[in-house]
Amino acid sequence: MKLYISGYGKMGRMIEKIILSRGLEYAGWTEAVTETDSGLAKDCVCIDFTTPAAFRANYRFLAENFRAVVVGTTGWADIKDEVIAYFEKCGTPMIWASNFSIGVNVFFAVTDCISRMLGSTGGYSPYMVEMHHCHKLDAPSGTARSLADIVDENMNVKTDIQSVRCGEIPGIHTIGFEGLNDRITLSHEAFSREGFAAGAVSPVMEALTVFTGTFVLVEPYTVTSSNAPA
Repeated sequence: MKLYISGYGKMGRMIEKIILSRGLEYAGWTEAVTETDSGLAKDCVCIDFTTPAAFRANYRFLAENFRAVVVGTTGWADIKDEVIAYFEKCGTPMIWASNFSIGVNVFFAVTDCISRMLGSTGGYSPYMVEMHHCHKLDAPSGTARSLADIVDENMNVKTDIQSVRCGEIPGIHTIGFEGLNDRITLSHEAFSREGFAAGAVSPVMEALTVFTGTFVLVEPYTVTSSNAPA
């Protein structure tokens, strides 16, 4: 199974480095994925780390031509149902995550646990601050939206999210639960993009050898699938 990268920015270069270091079969990269030869595409898993606008323009081509697609691009949550439906229509496996980092997915699980408890006890109000480098185009981040979805469902609230874009910050997400007498704070800080890139290669490759259909990575090494084996 060959790997092919759509988007050769900092994340694309990091993913390429990991692919080569692990000796995985690599078909190359592109900044214009819709110009990819269909004969090449049908033998490849495409890893997409582009921009929100590019993914919106390209997802139909990805679904129609590639053997499978891994989507690390964020900023298209408003058309998520449409995208998943199209991949299902084309019968093309897709793995999507707002963040492929193992640490962040553990952070999701911790946030879920604590917000469920606070939702039951009551008396706490959530807030969130997310900080990223000045080149990041979407705000709030996909990770922040995913965290807010967890908290909002468990506590029946609408979490206020503040976004900061400054310098070269890889990513910091902080969630606070403000009570009358105390505050609970959870935080995850990425030191580099490598954790995101590694997470987009390792569990994904394993999952694509097992599952067919459209599926979404929801926590470390756990995949939910519309066609998962029993």
